[in-house]
Amino acid sequence: MTNWFKRNGIHFAIIAIFFGICFFFLTPSFQGKTFGQNDVTAAQSTQKEIMDYRAKDTTILWTNQVLGGMPTFQLWASYPHNITTAVFKYVKLVFPDPVAIMLLFLAGAYFLFCVLKLNPWLAAAGAIAVAFSSYNIIYIVAGHTNQDYAIAFFSPIVAGIILTLRGNYLTGASVTAFFLAMEIRSNHIQMTYYLMLALLVLVIIELVNAIRSKTTATYFKSLAYIAGATLLAVAVNASILWSTADYGTETIRGKSNLTQHTTEPSNGLDKDYAYQWSQGVGESFTFLVPNAYGGGGSTVVQPEDSHVVKALTDKGIDANQAAQFAQQLPFYWGEKEFTGGPWYFGAAVCFLFVFGLMIVKDRIKWWLLGAVILSMLLSFGKNLSFISDLFFNYFPLYNKFRAVESVLVIASLCFPVLAFLAIKEVIDTKDKSVLLKKLLLSLYIVGGLTLILAVIPGLFFSFKNSSHQLIIDRLTQAFRGDSGTATSIANALVEDRRSLAVADAFRSLIFVVIAFGLLWAFIKQKINATVLSVCFLALTLIDLWQVDKRYLNENSYTDAQETSAPKPRDVDTFIMRDTDPDFRVADFSREPLKDGVSPFFYKSIGGYSAARLKRYDELIQTQFSKSSNHDVLDMLNVKYIITQDPKTQETGMQRNNTACGNAWFVKSVKFADNADQEMQAITTFDPKDVAIVDKQYSSMIDQKALRIDTNGTIKLTHYNPDHMTYQSGSTTSQIAVFSEIYYNKGWKMLIDGKEAPYFRADYLLRAAAIPVGNHTIEFIFHPTSYYAGENISLAASILLVLALAGAAYTENKKNKPTGKKA
Repeated sequence: MTNWFKRNGIHFAIIAIFFGICFFFLTPSFQGKTFGQNDVTAAQSTQKEIMDYRAKDTTILWTNQVLGGMPTFQLWASYPHNITTAVFKYVKLVFPDPVAIMLLFLAGAYFLFCVLKLNPWLAAAGAIAVAFSSYNIIYIVAGHTNQDYAIAFFSPIVAGIILTLRGNYLTGASVTAFFLAMEIRSNHIQMTYYLMLALLVLVIIELVNAIRSKTTATYFKSLAYIAGATLLAVAVNASILWSTADYGTETIRGKSNLTQHTTEPSNGLDKDYAYQWSQGVGESFTFLVPNAYGGGGSTVVQPEDSHVVKALTDKGIDANQAAQFAQQLPFYWGEKEFTGGPWYFGAAVCFLFVFGLMIVKDRIKWWLLGAVILSMLLSFGKNLSFISDLFFNYFPLYNKFRAVESVLVIASLCFPVLAFLAIKEVIDTKDKSVLLKKLLLSLYIVGGLTLILAVIPGLFFSFKNSSHQLIIDRLTQAFRGDSGTATSIANALVEDRRSLAVADAFRSLIFVVIAFGLLWAFIKQKINATVLSVCFLALTLIDLWQVDKRYLNENSYTDAQETSAPKPRDVDTFIMRDTDPDFRVADFSREPLKDGVSPFFYKSIGGYSAARLKRYDELIQTQFSKSSNHDVLDMLNVKYIITQDPKTQETGMQRNNTACGNAWFVKSVKFADNADQEMQAITTFDPKDVAIVDKQYSSMIDQKALRIDTNGTIKLTHYNPDHMTYQSGSTTSQIAVFSEIYYNKGWKMLIDGKEAPYFRADYLLRAAAIPVGNHTIEFIFHPTSYYAGENISLAASILLVLALAGAAYTENKKNKPTGKKA
């Protein structure tokens, strides 16, 4: 045991250093402070009913709080039989977010670099470069916690695969299975998908090498272990994946139901929506120079350095007012709607990446280069549509994801890996004289490019985007038609953007030169490998820390109690006094499909979810895009309607006395041939009298047996999102419509304890034929995908634990001293 600690003492020391870095970088997090992110508020709203029931030790798989009603699989769901659920629980118990995220980034990347056989200090430097890549930090500030967790597991997954390909089959496969299971459990399928794309490139490169070296048998053996590890990781997450797969076909990522009067694609996301956040081709300069495109929404220009402030004060405007006005202008000048900041990998890292392309001999270089090129091309989206469209139209599942720039998470891993492999190559190369020419060439390329941007920025960039004239028009309006002042301020804004780029270009040049100097000193034997490694650790940390602090700083935090919940308005407080357990609110003071606040207070027809039901999305887009359809509000049991005066911005509320209630008997049924006819029919109809039903359900309705009983009643007697109970009484058989969202992959209807059929009516509600007499009607949500999936997860989790134990035993046996004497 003592020998084991001696052998691994350096690793424990580095982990301690990582913890120290996290403590100083995220000090307010240790003080209980949190980020006041809009995305976090939206998540709290969508999860409100889920968490209310969780506080009662009840897990619900359906919530009616948001967007009329939807499964909780992509909002929050408990997966207790999944071993990774317990791992996440204990990690978060020990370390607060985002400390846990950063430690996982650092530890995972450190493990990868150790597998790649870098010395511990150099591996630590590489881990810092991976972890502190700017967008990892920007995602934290934005509240994209699951996304960051998923990205953090990229490194150890790659490490496990490399171990397997090297012939360490059991350990490599076990490591791969565990971290891939953690990756999937992070529940950000888009990030996992991008990782799989990158790994596909690795598999192809390894296959080519195996064919050339005639080692295909070994290759396919490794591949079999990797495939087994993948299947085990998938099985561990059977519940979440099965449920997501079932649900995914019914969401906005699935097939369109409408064919007429719609711009929606027949399958997958709308292309414009998917490409909305496309990386500009020129924005790739931000890998090297962070403010090349003006930074992001939080970019700050000091008043004394601002051309806009000077232009305003020259017009006689107070300096403080001028500074406030200048800060409201957009310094980011790319074509994205907005951005949290640039994709910055580090100036020294970019220099080393180019150097690595020239000197690294390991074939992993070609994978890293291929993955970088692929991720960059795909990130351009609409800006390089002929390539993106090939993937969007033909590559499986690619059209299910939006914000295509996020594929650059692959490049943000590959850049540092190749960069620090370059330093390893320098250390390992015996004849170092051959490296000097390539080192100088790398300096000329990267340093020269940076110098040109610093000295002649206009050679590359105009510092204007396509909306520049719109900015001038708005400034003209703000200055009461004074177009001259507006133009001078717009020109000053361009100068501020130019100054930001120039300042950061000089900054990056300094880091490039320092990196060159360190390598030159080592090659000339002025410093040793340990000093070189520690210096690069410090250089990388300083470089990325400075830029990251532009986006995550003291101003990013608020006290926990201040972000615990959105503040209700007077109308919200009034509605919340209503003790009715199940009614909806239509808040038209906010955009229904982007409302991240209303569901926190009551059951809303609005909300935000990137995985909302397709039929619900189509209903809102069609019936509420131009004006509100009161008939649809009635059928959705909207009890209160909130509006906002466009002039005064004051909110008002009115009670909807014609709401249909939780359930009702209709007088007649009208059949529709398809979804288009259904949608058209509910544009103008009386939902209390008639039900619009797709003809595919006609066999469930015996119209001859139906009779109208005006005294018939049906009412909700017990509310639980997963278990709704109604009591009905009628002297005739009747059709009942329930103001609940139809979803047939888990909901079962029981009449007096016996399962009975139900169908869809009014485009997205539930309906059923209710027999004569008094009956207890129940809707129970019990999806097979979840409950059967949990059983599979339990079995697979046991197998995973056994595999990890076997790998640990094997490694321990390998490393044990033989005990033989010389």
